[in-house]
Amino acid sequence: MDRFLLVCSLLAAMLAGRPAAAQAPAPTFLPTAVFPPEDDARLLKAFDGLRVADVSDGMDMAGLQDVGLVDPEIHTLWRDVEDFGHRITGIAVTVRYVPTNRRAPRMAADEFRRWEGEWYQKLSPEPFVGLLRPGSVIVIDAGEDNDTGSIGSNNILAWKTRGAVGVVTSGGARDTDEIVKQKVPLYLRRLGRGIRPGRNEVESVNRPITLGGVLVRPGDVVVADGDGIVVVPREQGEAVAGFARTILEADKKGRRELYRKLGMPEDRTVKPEQP
Repeated sequence: MDRFLLVCSLLAAMLAGRPAAAQAPAPTFLPTAVFPPEDDARLLKAFDGLRVADVSDGMDMAGLQDVGLVDPEIHTLWRDVEDFGHRITGIAVTVRYVPTNRRAPRMAADEFRRWEGEWYQKLSPEPFVGLLRPGSVIVIDAGEDNDTGSIGSNNILAWKTRGAVGVVTSGGARDTDEIVKQKVPLYLRRLGRGIRPGRNEVESVNRPITLGGVLVRPGDVVVADGDGIVVVPREQGEAVAGFARTILEADKKGRRELYRKLGMPEDRTVKPEQP
């Protein structure tokens, strides 16, 4: 039943003074797919070593100008200019946290701990963990949950043990000194000091979300470095990566020549790709 007929049915039922019959769930307008690990691995290999600048230019060449460019306010927590360990290239696993409208009454410490544990289990858990595999990047839509640290030094390490290559959030994180020391790639909009209980709830997992003004679907490619974040629609991934690879190699060649003229020793950023 389409939406027009559904509305008519509900209206007719109301006018007749009787309850409307149960209706089927509303249709999903942005369907999501499940992709096999080998497809992810092939796509990640195509993007290996590509920078945000290269991918952005590749998006231009694919006719996707200004598509996927995440608000630069969402930025890397830390940078590694030697090994570039802060960079992320991964396949999106998405989660959306929303502000809660519930509050806890004041209670004794042991009661608070029980209440806190129940909140983590029932209202604001991490149900995306079972979806993580090597190459996953956790993308969190939490832009309106205020001063909340949904990410901390403990759970970000736990996600890494499941294969996550990094985390990107439109919200906040805490324990950031420890996260920097642990060297897990994290891109965030702000610091967040409060725990999730009493502040947010999980709205959806592995559904399309928005991140810094950009649509992110489960399975899309996320590339992040010091220039920011770009999200590549999965169906355009191989074409964009091919364009970006050509751009990167041309850049390396040009800079190698400039290094030579300046008497600078070659580093990894200018060395040609090994066949």
